[in-house]
Parts: sequence; structure tokens; C-alpha cells
Amino acid sequence: MLIKDQIVLITGSGRGLGTDLARAFAREGARLVLNYRSSESAAQELATEIGADRAIAVRADVSDPKQVAGMVATAQAHFGAPITTVINNALPDFSFNGDARSKADGIGYTEFGAQFTGIIGGALNTIQATLPGMKSAGFGNIVNIGTNLFQNPVVPYHDYTAAKAALLSLTRTFASDLGPENIRVNMISGGLLRTTDASAATPEEVFDLIAGSTPLRRVTTPTEFADAALLFASPWSRAVTGQNLVVDGGLVMN
Repeated sequence: MLIKDQIVLITGSGRGLGTDLARAFAREGARLVLNYRSSESAAQELATEIGADRAIAVRADVSDPKQVAGMVATAQAHFGAPITTVINNALPDFSFNGDARSKADGIGYTEFGAQFTGIIGGALNTIQATLPGMKSAGFGNIVNIGTNLFQNPVVPYHDYTAAKAALLSLTRTFASDLGPENIRVNMISGGLLRTTDASAATPEEVFDLIAGSTPLRRVTTPTEFADAALLFASPWSRAVTGQNLVVDGGLVMN
């Protein structure tokens, strides 16, 4: 199915990387469900920018299965067709500040639990809520947003990194389970992006250090990362599932 014929749900699309993902899919003609939890005005503005006939902003906390089910029902009623592509991008609250994160000798399971609830629970809820529609359409794409930190753990984001590593496992087991339904499940993993809300406070020397460590000699932008998501939603990757594509300028090589 061409991207222009798809209805795409992007979780956490009211801010940060989510807005770049939304604009990338909008550029290709997709109809969009812009999920937000607290960034209502930004999500509504983005929907207006894309066009009322092609985008709807819907609030839901993805860690709550009832809210997710309501969001999916609202979107299907609005467009008159099921969601066929899901981009699991939403994050629970997290401070991307290595100096402020709990170290190995002090972190507790409460911190891990919060990340697992938001990242794994959120992905599980959105996938399960949209599966009936994908099955009825005979087609589906699920793209989970990961991180290169579990391959290159240079920052002590223990809880966040563990949850994203678990999301890769979910990606692969769900790919195996859902493949016979013609539903593909993949992951795209990035590192530090230049620049998002999460990386806005990053010192210039850190960007320069990362740029110098990549073959491309630059830090990946949110727009470049978002464009890679189009690959997994397009017919060009119709035989690809269960994969993790690292988009970080070659900093991490598989």
C-alpha cells in the first residue's frame, strides 16, 4: 500500500521528533492521527497546518489502554477507515541529562517501571488497539522508535535504555507473530538529534564530538531521522520485518 493511501497514527506527535515524523508522512500524502498527551495547542496547530481533511489531533495517554481505544475509535470514525500504520514515538516523562540521571548504585526499580509502563505499555496498547483494523484491511505497518544507546551506552540512561532494548525484543516477537497477517513490525533507532526538545540543552562541544565520530561527520537531524521512517511504511520495504535500522550517521554500525 502506498503511503498516500495509508492512515498513520503517530504517538507523541505534538512536540519534538513526533512533529518531524508527522510532517514527513504528510509530505507523502498520508492521512494522520496526531496523538498528544499534554501538547494540545501544538498538536492542533500541526493538524491545521497539514489540513483538516488529512489530519486529526487526538488526546490520549498511551499508557492507558482505554484512552488509546477511544483515540483509535475517534480516528476511524473521522476518516471512515482503519489505521494501517502506527509509529510508536511517545515517551513517558524523562530528563535527557546524563549528569542528573541515577547511576547504577542508586537507581531503583520505580524508575525502570515508569519507563517500561510508558514505552512497552504504550506500544502494546497502540498495537493491540489498531490490530483489528489492520487485520480487516489485510495490511499493516508498525514502526517502533528506539535508541542506539543499548548498542553504545555512552550516557547512563539505565531505565530508558533498558525499556528501549525491551521494545526491540517486542518488535521482533511481534513481527514473527503478526507476519502471517501481512503486518510488519520494525524499529528505527537514533542517537542524539540536532536539534529536538530533548537535545536543546546539549553543549555545542558534545554535538561536535559526535559529528567527528561519525563517517558522515555530522549529527543526524530530526528531519533525516523522520525520513527513514518512510522506508518502513512504504512498499519498498514490503519484505522487511523484525529489523532495527540505526539512523545516526554511522556512529553505531551493525
